[in-house]
Amino acid sequence: MTQAETRQTPRTQHGGGESTFTVIVAAVANLGIALAKAVAGVISGSSAMLSEAAHSVADTVTELLLLTALKRSEMPADEEHPLGYGPERYIWAMLAAVATFVGGAVFSLYDGAHTLAVGEKPGNPLVSYIVLAVAFVLEGLSLRTGLRQARGEAARLRAPFRLYLRHTPDTAVKAVVMEDSAALVGLVLAAGGLLGGRLTGSGVWDGLASLLIGLLLLYVAWVLGRSNAELLVGRPLPRPVRERIRAELLKSEHIVAVLELTTLVQGPDEALVAAKVDFRDVSTAAEIEWACERAEQRLRAAFPAIGRVYLDPTPGPAARSAAESAQGPVPGR
Repeated sequence: MTQAETRQTPRTQHGGGESTFTVIVAAVANLGIALAKAVAGVISGSSAMLSEAAHSVADTVTELLLLTALKRSEMPADEEHPLGYGPERYIWAMLAAVATFVGGAVFSLYDGAHTLAVGEKPGNPLVSYIVLAVAFVLEGLSLRTGLRQARGEAARLRAPFRLYLRHTPDTAVKAVVMEDSAALVGLVLAAGGLLGGRLTGSGVWDGLASLLIGLLLLYVAWVLGRSNAELLVGRPLPRPVRERIRAELLKSEHIVAVLELTTLVQGPDEALVAAKVDFRDVSTAAEIEWACERAEQRLRAAFPAIGRVYLDPTPGPAARSAAESAQGPVPGR
């Protein structure tokens, strides 16, 4: 196999430090909010507030795991990991999704079901209202930071924001945006449960709010878990990008056809391209080598995220048929 430049050319990691800053902002905000919610939940006796406290604790653990993912994935390639550590971020991000499920969703669903079954006597919600208002502001600021980065990356890639957020391989930013959005919705639900309990004198509203918060967290954990699972299994570059890569390869006068094209996302700003390429039969070995080199240069210029390019000179169907007719079937084919 001819590899068009095996070494990794240093390049700027778009959003790398920015992702770290976004996650740190979210972690600090959630840690303070979790403590305040827990105190307010104990004082008011609200299961919805305790569920929100569990929600914030789960978010804090999630952000710590995401920070670990960001740092581990930035480690350079070495002899033991020749393709680098990029995919490791998705392992830690998967654990973060599990933390959201176990630490937030399960506790909230249990607490809500327990409140509905046993009942609770609503306490003074004043402290809870104050904590919810402060938490709403802090979560809003954290969400604004995440949205700013996500919108900036979407604009850089010239992609619609919703499409970018759905398919981005930067699952750290996706997690922050989704969890902070869910946090704001959860705060509204908790406030509704407190208000309903205050007006009716029944703890049913608080229990229902806790159940809804649990279902919300369950949805967030499922979406994030699915996104990371796809990237761990191996996700190709989007179809339009693959078609542009194929077109770039065919621009070479020595390349007749791209018989097989494989792409693999290895990180937010890192992708691998491998292709079986049919070169002109009259091309010399030197011409093929330089064709591979120039093809790689064009691909990296058009797609800076491409870190490795492997081109495999492969005979086309016509040449293979002629060879098999003259010499018999090729072994292993």
